[in-house]
Amino acid sequence: QGERKGTNKYYPPDFDPAKHGSLNKYHHSHPLRERARKLSQGILVIRFEMPFNIWCDGCQNHIGMGVRYNAEKKKVGNYYTTPVYRFRMKCHLCVNYIELQTDPGNCDYVIVSGARRKEERWDPQDSAQVLPTTAEQRERLALDPMFRLEHGVTDRGVLERATPTLTRLQEAQDAWKDDFGLNSRLRRRFREEKKTLREEEEEAAALRARAGLSIPLLREEEEDRRLAALLTLRAPDSYEEKQRLKRSEISQRSWFAPGTARAAGGTLQKLGLGAGRAPRTPPGPPPTPAGLGIVRRR
Repeated sequence: QGERKGTNKYYPPDFDPAKHGSLNKYHHSHPLRERARKLSQGILVIRFEMPFNIWCDGCQNHIGMGVRYNAEKKKVGNYYTTPVYRFRMKCHLCVNYIELQTDPGNCDYVIVSGARRKEERWDPQDSAQVLPTTAEQRERLALDPMFRLEHGVTDRGVLERATPTLTRLQEAQDAWKDDFGLNSRLRRRFREEKKTLREEEEEAAALRARAGLSIPLLREEEEDRRLAALLTLRAPDSYEEKQRLKRSEISQRSWFAPGTARAAGGTLQKLGLGAGRAPRTPPGPPPTPAGLGIVRRR
């Protein structure tokens, strides 16, 4: 850390550059401090990121790809001239230790102990992926001219069949290439919609206040506007038409009620002012009503 912080460094009075060389040597410390506490064993503490999803053997919990640990890095061998490193880290959910190792031959990582890999592999042919060339095929391509020619013809056929799909994918990528412009348009549309919603809420609140309603109002739709335009909120007849119909009805009906007319006719007959007199009935017992069922005996 002394070389990184070039300013504000304290040099003791007995510090001799020719003798000590640097402040780290003077303090008998390593520039990496705690990270190099096991450097004598060939172990360096680094910040390691989980390369794939795994299951911890200690707590049986899932550890996702990208989780970072303070891992002990150690060289354990070589693959030709490429060094093979092993990483040892402690699970953040239990006391179990997990060890992973690089696999330069397959460009991958291998779990040594403490965990098992979550299997998420599939056949590349099922997803129409271009298969990588294996080591045997590369060797035959370098040594066998006929195989190289056949391989080239096959690759051209695969390319011709995949050209329409690749073109559509390229067009889709070009459509989303200007992410800044798309984000700007999206945010602008969100602002306009937010403003419209705020205006509708204020209008609905004012309408509820005028009508004294405590229920939420639904959003106005085009069907509601169409039905409202077909309705008329006026009386079928005007005031003048109602008055004219009322006068016409009064002028056409009789001056006297039906009961009043019969009573007036009976009075005129009693006074002898009628058109003819009623015949006299001979004296005798009153007629017996037929509905009473009364029989007289002699």
